[in-house]
Amino acid sequence: MTGKPLRDVVAPGLDVLFCGINPSLLSAARGHHFARPGNRFWPALHLAGLTPRLLTPDEDASLPEFGLGVTNVVARPTRTAAELTRDELRAGAAELAELVARYRPRVLAVLGVTAWRVAFDRPRAVLGRQPERVGAVETWVAPNPSGLNAHHQLPDLARLYAQLRPHSAPEPAEVEDPAGRLELGAGRGSDGGVGEHVERGEGEADRTVEHRRVPGR
Repeated sequence: MTGKPLRDVVAPGLDVLFCGINPSLLSAARGHHFARPGNRFWPALHLAGLTPRLLTPDEDASLPEFGLGVTNVVARPTRTAAELTRDELRAGAAELAELVARYRPRVLAVLGVTAWRVAFDRPRAVLGRQPERVGAVETWVAPNPSGLNAHHQLPDLARLYAQLRPHSAPEPAEVEDPAGRLELGAGRGSDGGVGEHVERGEGEADRTVEHRRVPGR
């Protein structure tokens, strides 16, 4: 997409559209996604069998050849995602829903559970397939590929990312949502409170910062 500091890599009908939090300053300067040394996004894709070889950040434009794409919740580059406001994340969630509804990937994968909790007002969300369907497509929250994310090593990331390819994993158990299966379309918000933490930009560190809980809008 044009008009963003770091362009989206997207095409109609992708198998998986990955969504980071926001670009790091380095990624924005280089013009390529997940460009910071030590980020494990590209090795995880290859080890998961989603790309036939190990791609470099400079090759991100080739992702649609393999049925993949990448975007961010918030377009503004920052040193850390802690610099993002709740309003930016909420606005980015609405824009993401519009993008997904336009291009219709089979699966949307948001990389970072704490950013998901804030952007979509789901403070109790966990990793895995979500009851919400952003832009009316199947939506997952997957681990952040930051090299500083000690909770998930590269083999863990690869195993979990491999589940994102449609029909590659058994159907998970249904999750009950008191409001029903919410579909977040263009311009629609979500109910509930706000999440507790926000991660560094593009998942490039696992440091989190606490946010005050405020009423939903």
